[in-house]
Amino acid sequence: MTNAALVGIDFGKLDFEASLQELDLLTQSAGARPVVTITGRRHSPDAKLFIGSGKAEELREAIAEFDVELVIFNHALTPGQQRNLEHLLQRRVVDRTSLILDIFAQRAKSHEGKLQVELAQLQYLSTRLVRAWTHLERQKGGIGLRGPGETQLETDRRLLGERVKSLKIRLEKLQRQHDTQRRARQRSGTMSISLVGYTNAGKSTLFNAMTKANAYAADQLFATLDTTSRRVYLGDVGNIVLSDTVGFIRELPHQLVAAFRATLEETVHADMLLHVVDASSQVRKEQMAEVNAVLAEIDAADIPQILVWNKIDAVPELAAQGPRIERDEAGRVTRVFLSARTGHGLDLLREAIGEAVVAGTGGLQSQHEAPDVRLIDRWDDVSRAEDR
Repeated sequence: MTNAALVGIDFGKLDFEASLQELDLLTQSAGARPVVTITGRRHSPDAKLFIGSGKAEELREAIAEFDVELVIFNHALTPGQQRNLEHLLQRRVVDRTSLILDIFAQRAKSHEGKLQVELAQLQYLSTRLVRAWTHLERQKGGIGLRGPGETQLETDRRLLGERVKSLKIRLEKLQRQHDTQRRARQRSGTMSISLVGYTNAGKSTLFNAMTKANAYAADQLFATLDTTSRRVYLGDVGNIVLSDTVGFIRELPHQLVAAFRATLEETVHADMLLHVVDASSQVRKEQMAEVNAVLAEIDAADIPQILVWNKIDAVPELAAQGPRIERDEAGRVTRVFLSARTGHGLDLLREAIGEAVVAGTGGLQSQHEAPDVRLIDRWDDVSRAEDR
């Protein structure tokens, strides 16, 4: 396993420690072993090395001491910063965007998922051609590929552009197929509900519990990349279609949001969203904000949603209170507290969904108009929040 050094610079954000812990999990998810973490504080990134010469020297010493083969930054690096760091450190350097793309490349299983990941990777590599894109020459021999007067860099750019164009055409064809399936579902009057949430919030576990499916679920980041849909029977309400989607994460690369737009179409065209929140996370408020930011980016911010606070069994105070439905002053469902792992509270979620379906989702709020719904920042405030 590759030894990796993690680098994180605190620019004054409140969730710096949580972001570093997340980087550690991302690194392990990618198959590397974090052996040392270098941190520092700055007002702004250094233009040449991002971390400044003094911190770069500290990093170089740590690389020698811990036999580091890979350096991972918890930030987005410019192509110039990445090249300068690799020249100085004599090690491969990747940033947060590249790390997430690598994990996606490992996890993509469906044909569509693989196409989307490749498109995102090529769009990312397009700014790093001088260093990164040489595999085509090795793959096809190079000779006979160049046009008149083309340098190797120009050839690489042309081949990359042709491949990106080809991938976009294939993804557009798949999207048209999805649109056809979606219109057929709408004609049948079947309601569509999508699970959304931060990565590792428990969406796939909840999906399996609700549908009796066997979708892959694991305690790791980005366990799910491909959208899976199943019909669920809700008694008097009848059938609905429930979809499990890719999880979101802070600083999700824009290339991925764009490339995965076909996958995220299930979210955009859903009648209702179940926003799954990891109730045991100390930064759940920030995670919810990140999810809502991505929903806004894909034009899904106005879709009515129910907050599903999952993993209450991992929080003693919430476990003691048990599963429950929380409503606002108008009697509309705002939150459902449950544990997808144990199954406690699933009946309440079905009840809340059925109530919303009967009301035509008019009894729910979109995240644009929803109030703070009394986000609880300290667990010793839970009982007081319930008494208000």
